[in-house]
Amino acid sequence: MRLFLLLGANLGDRFQTLEQAKKQLIASVGALVNESMLYETSPWGVTDQPPYLNQVLELQTTFSPEDVLTHTQSIEQSLGRVRLDRWGARLIDIDLLYYDDLILQTERLTLPHPLLYERRFVLVPLCEIAPDFVHPVLGKTNAKMLRDCRDLGLVKPFDTSVG
Repeated sequence: MRLFLLLGANLGDRFQTLEQAKKQLIASVGALVNESMLYETSPWGVTDQPPYLNQVLELQTTFSPEDVLTHTQSIEQSLGRVRLDRWGARLIDIDLLYYDDLILQTERLTLPHPLLYERRFVLVPLCEIAPDFVHPVLGKTNAKMLRDCRDLGLVKPFDTSVG
């Protein structure tokens, strides 16, 4: 199955944390098909916090969405994630964006991610690797959702030579 994940970090060594998360995801969830570049982004929701590094990964997986969620939460925990405040600063965050064109709503998981169309920090890297992927609920491509997005948050390529 085609799986799109968003990685984000705004505490500690953001670059190294995202690299570790990517390695663990490839080892435990599935093969890397594509990845966006890294983007430095404005915080969303709670804005009084450091900027984020974000990246979208496309993986090929045989795990169920619930099993993927279990794996991603385990990886977050192994990298030091402590869940305190919604939208607050964090060492690592791994969000499931799409699982093929599956529409799912359970107590633990909603697919596609319910707020992805409102967030430039999701749509910009997503459009880099999958501009024509169609949101199964909204019927719009990622590129169309980015054009329609009202979020004005900063999303800029991150210079990995600076760290």
